Amino acid sequence: MRLGIFSDVHANYEALSAVLEAYKKERIDIFYCLGDSVGYGGSPNECVDIIRRLARLTILGNHDAAVAGRMDYSYYYEAARHALDTHAAMLTSENMAWLKGLPYREKLDEFGVDLCHGSPVRFEEFEYIFAPEQARECLPIFEELGNLTVIGHSHLCKVFALTTTEVEELPAVDLTLGGDRKYIISVGSVGQPRDYDNRASYTVFDTTTRRFEFKRVEYDVETAADKVLRARLERNFAHRLFLGV
Repeated sequence: MRLGIFSDVHANYEALSAVLEAYKKERIDIFYCLGDSVGYGGSPNECVDIIRRLARLTILGNHDAAVAGRMDYSYYYEAARHALDTHAAMLTSENMAWLKGLPYREKLDEFGVDLCHGSPVRFEEFEYIFAPEQARECLPIFEELGNLTVIGHSHLCKVFALTTTEVEELPAVDLTLGGDRKYIISVGSVGQPRDYDNRASYTVFDTTTRRFEFKRVEYDVETAADKVLRARLERNFAHRLFLGV
């Protein structure tokens, strides 16, 4: 089976549309979304509508949880809170109900794959994994992890290989998973990359060959940024799309 795994669309319709067009060349059998369909961007309903139809399963992200009233986000900075409040007001009742029902985590036992938005250690707290020391916090639950745990949240592409006692960070390039270690892979962001590459990020995992591939695609950044401004969201949310930060 070929799995299309993506995350952090953040209401960026133009980026999501480009990713879906690119996925047509990948012979995907099943799609999974790792959360944060909303937040920051100008097209929350359009993106949620697509993801609801496309993905077999979507994981709850922190921005999804905030918009759906499932977490306290009073400590977020003002511009982020304003975007979440704006999206909560924009969403249809059907899309809001969908967000309210999303799971924090899912284990795909048939593939040996775990889906989370952030760290699987305390998944309801949406903690980041973008460095080896953060991945090491998963060692006490090593036996509970799938052979592959895929996450989003950091908006970065990262690969960590784990044994029962050690964590090694590997280059975030296409790789074939070995059978002697478990892996935590961060899939980057469709709608707001933060690695100074403004192209939308998405991934493919072949469960037969155990091959994991990182993909990037250009999209209409100008239109996406204009929608942010027309929604009267923070100008920097538009500006950072051009920079990939």
